[in-house]
Amino acid sequence: MTKRVILVVIDSVGIGAAPDARSFNSADSNTLFNTAARVAGVSLPNMERLGLGQIYPLLGVDPHPQPIGNYGAMSEISGAMDTTVGHWELMGVKVSEPFPTYPEGFPPEVIEPFERAIGRPILGNKAESGTKIIEELGEEHLRTGSPIVYTSGDSVFQIAAHEELIPVVELYRMCKLAREILTGEHNVGRVIARPFVGKPGNFERTHRRKDFSLEPIEPTVMDDLKKVGYSVTAVGKISDIFADRGVTDSIKTTSNADGIEKILNLVESQDKEGLIFANLVDFDMHFGHRNDSLGYARALEEWDQGLGNILDSLKDDDMLIITADHGNDPTTEGTDHSRELVPLLVYGPGLESGKDLGIRIGFYDVGQTILDYFGLNKRLEGRSFLPEVTASGG
Repeated sequence: MTKRVILVVIDSVGIGAAPDARSFNSADSNTLFNTAARVAGVSLPNMERLGLGQIYPLLGVDPHPQPIGNYGAMSEISGAMDTTVGHWELMGVKVSEPFPTYPEGFPPEVIEPFERAIGRPILGNKAESGTKIIEELGEEHLRTGSPIVYTSGDSVFQIAAHEELIPVVELYRMCKLAREILTGEHNVGRVIARPFVGKPGNFERTHRRKDFSLEPIEPTVMDDLKKVGYSVTAVGKISDIFADRGVTDSIKTTSNADGIEKILNLVESQDKEGLIFANLVDFDMHFGHRNDSLGYARALEEWDQGLGNILDSLKDDDMLIITADHGNDPTTEGTDHSRELVPLLVYGPGLESGKDLGIRIGFYDVGQTILDYFGLNKRLEGRSFLPEVTASGG
C-alpha cells in the first residue's frame, strides 16, 4: 500500500463571496459562476461528476445525480486573500495580520536602499497591472536600463525587466536584494521577478517568473511530512510560495497545460508515499488579473479535460483534493484578488462518494485531513474531513 495525496490548487478559482467579502470589497464576486454566465456556459464534465454542481450550479454545470466525489467549500480565516496566505493556510498556518500592501507605491525607506543595492534608479513604483505597466514603461526601460518596480492589491514587490537588457540571473539577484531589504514593517509576502521579451507595442512576459516568498511563520504540514520521511513533491510555484521549505522534490511548470501533464506523469509513475502539491497559476495570472472571462473559461475547460486523465490514473490508496487559494473574478471591475469561498472536491478510488462536506471554516481543514491520512498526530485548528470520506474514518 502506497498512500498518496494529490492536492491541486486551481489558482483563483473562487465559488462565491465569503462571509467577510464585503470587508474586502468582494461582495459581488463569484469567479466560477460569473465566468460561466459571461461566456454563456462552460463544459466541465469531470468537475461535474466530482460534485462541482452540488456546491454551486453553474451555467453548463448541473448537480450530478450520482457524484463520484465528495464536495463542499471553504472560507478563509487568515486576514488576507493573496497567494501566499491562501497556500499557507491550506498547510495549517493562519496569518492573523495581513502582510503590508502599497496602493500608493513603496516609501523612500524601501526604494532608496534598493536603488543603492542594485546600483541604478528604478521606474514605476506604483500599483498597476503587470501587462499595463510594461506597455507604459517598457520602452523607457529599454532606453534607460532602469528596472520597473510595481505592486498590486496583494502584498508584492514586483520587478519587471527585459531579458535582453537585464538577464534573468541578474533580475533574480535584484529580487534577492529586495527580499533582504523588505523586512520588519515592510515584510511583503512575495518579491516577484517578472521578466519579459519583445519590442515596444508587443511586449510579452515569459515563464521565467520567480517568486521570492517569506518563509512560513510556523511549521507547515509539508514540514511535518518531510520530517518523518514522506515525499513532498511541489509542482509549479509551490516551492517558491514556501521558500523551498518542506519540499523534497520541486518540478517547475511553464503553463497550466504543462502543469497538468506533469501532475499526470507523477500520478502515473511516482511510487513514493507522500504529498504531490500542485498549483495551476494561469487562471489567475493570465485571465483573472486581465479581466479575460473567455480565456478563464477556456482554461477551466482545458483543466477539466486533463482532470479526466488524472482521475483515470489514480491508484487505490490515492486521495485527490481540488481547491483554490482565493478568487479573482474576471467579470468584476478591477483586477485584484477577491475574497471568496473556494471549492473543495475530494476523490479517491478507495474513498466514499457523494458526501456533502459543507462550508468549512478555514482552509486548514485540508492540512488536518492530510496529517490524519498519513497517521500523524499533530493537531491544527482545522477539522479533518477524513472521517466523512472514508468508511472507517481513516
